[in-house]
Amino acid sequence: MILRRHVLGVAVVVLALAGGGARHGAEAQTPATDIGVAEQTQIRLVIERQIDAFRRDDGADAFGFASPTIQGLFGSPDNFMAMVRGGFAPVYRPRAVEFDQLVRTGAALIQLVNLVGPDGAPVVAAYEMQLQPDRTWRINGCVLLPATSRAT
Repeated sequence: MILRRHVLGVAVVVLALAGGGARHGAEAQTPATDIGVAEQTQIRLVIERQIDAFRRDDGADAFGFASPTIQGLFGSPDNFMAMVRGGFAPVYRPRAVEFDQLVRTGAALIQLVNLVGPDGAPVVAAYEMQLQPDRTWRINGCVLLPATSRAT
């Protein structure tokens, strides 16, 4: 129960970082023009590799792409995978994945990814990315938004 409330809290925070959904759209988002092509590629690879790990049901690998904050929150790959299976079906088993803009919302760096879930419904996954001290990128949260919730 505590874990579920905390996950909901994380989702609310990431939703706020991602522009607030349908009501706020992309008004607070600006393109992340300060991030170079090499870093953009690294960010994309982290997300692609985590999605691939989900497809293989490799919890340890998927958990390894999460930031230390997220790892501390869930404590183990099993807990992390249970959360993903239970609430993030489009990320866990996407039919289609298309990368969209990398944007800044306040201090947060958000990679928007258009997904088609296993039910055929389109969603936007807003991944908050975090640069680690070793200069690698990790996923610091993700929230799913209706595909119509953000301005294009």
